Amino acid sequence: MKKSLILLSFIVISSWGVKAHFHNHSNLKLNTDVSTVEWVGEKVVGKHNGSISIKEGIINLHDGHLSGGKITINMETITCSDLEGEWSDKLVKHLNSPDFFDVANNKTATLEIIKFNKTEGNNYTISGNLTIKGITKPIDFPANIEIKEGKLAAYAEFKIDRTLYDIKYGSGKFFEGLGDKMISDEFIIKFKIAAN
Repeated sequence: MKKSLILLSFIVISSWGVKAHFHNHSNLKLNTDVSTVEWVGEKVVGKHNGSISIKEGIINLHDGHLSGGKITINMETITCSDLEGEWSDKLVKHLNSPDFFDVANNKTATLEIIKFNKTEGNNYTISGNLTIKGITKPIDFPANIEIKEGKLAAYAEFKIDRTLYDIKYGSGKFFEGLGDKMISDEFIIKFKIAAN
């Protein structure tokens, strides 16, 4: 009987060790100094592009595999790269206004990553929730991700339908007769992420 109890205790303790080994959680913190978000917006007569800073972010690992994360974007840092001087200032001011991102009332946007689906090599499909102007919508997009020696490097480029987030200014869906003032409903986001 005593030997049976000792054996049972050994099995229980061993199983705890196995459970702990296979449920190892860790986080990689985004390096906001080198991680970037770029945007491209198109209209009938051309396009504009710029950048937005990442405020903070983490990528979750579970047993060494990508499992989730959250990235917070500082909407107060929107810039325009293709214009200069007062023209750049004018565009940025308009992007900050209620016509677009209403930054005074929505200082951050967030991407909550729920799932990483590995497709081939370093390619993944990321599923998550994107919040802009306080409106949250599900999103899926492709990304290239590499993890080596505890460091992560990732690149993703995808389109967002701005009208889903109540950004309707210049949209042909909601306004008629815009002519060459019509702005595409979709804008491009490019993430370059480094974390460790």
